[in-house]
Amino acid sequence: MSGRDLSGLTALVTGASSGIGLATVQRLAAAGATVFGAAREGRADLIIDVAAPGASETIVAAALDRLGGIDIVVPNAGISGFVPLDGHPDALWDAMIGINLSAVFRLCRAALPALKASRQGRIVTIGSVMSDHGDAGMAAYAASKHGVLGLTRSLASELGPFGITVNCVQPGAILTGITAPTFAAMPEFESLWRDKAALKRIGTPQDIANVIAFLASADAGFVSGHGIVVDGGAMAHP
Repeated sequence: MSGRDLSGLTALVTGASSGIGLATVQRLAAAGATVFGAAREGRADLIIDVAAPGASETIVAAALDRLGGIDIVVPNAGISGFVPLDGHPDALWDAMIGINLSAVFRLCRAALPALKASRQGRIVTIGSVMSDHGDAGMAAYAASKHGVLGLTRSLASELGPFGITVNCVQPGAILTGITAPTFAAMPEFESLWRDKAALKRIGTPQDIANVIAFLASADAGFVSGHGIVVDGGAMAHP
């Protein structure tokens, strides 16, 4: 096997029932991988809250039972929210950090023995353009996504000796089931990001899934410890 062919490999994807997660499941499967998906709701192999106590161990055990091994881990599950600091509830901060960052750490830790046994171990985390930037009302989200990028870089250093690559995909404005209501309610927000992008469009889940598939492939075997911004050129001139 070489290049972009993922035949014979197995993948675990969280947040797998919609948006970027669903597109990733479909894209990896189209490349030949056998994929196990976990999600909080919707259609997936396992319905579970990734932030619940013991969830990561449960997800990995279920994936191993179904797949026999895990070569690719995509901890995609995440939430977003726009809340000014004044009056920002602790509960939202805790939920954002818990789902977007702590659950990623725990899933990678739980999957590590399987990844060490893999001939092509890959972790592809999901950050954001907010992994490098910040914006008003995005304190919790930006902090969580900065953390994901930092975690990615640290794990790349630690796991490289085992042949495991770790990279972070950083989406810009992407049209998903989560963002669609915001774009519909605030057309000016969609116009802002569409016009900001050099390619003059909002991204799709497939745009992100394509990059994830590349990073999971043999073609990306010497790429590790990096954040790959996928935003149509929006942040090239912030």
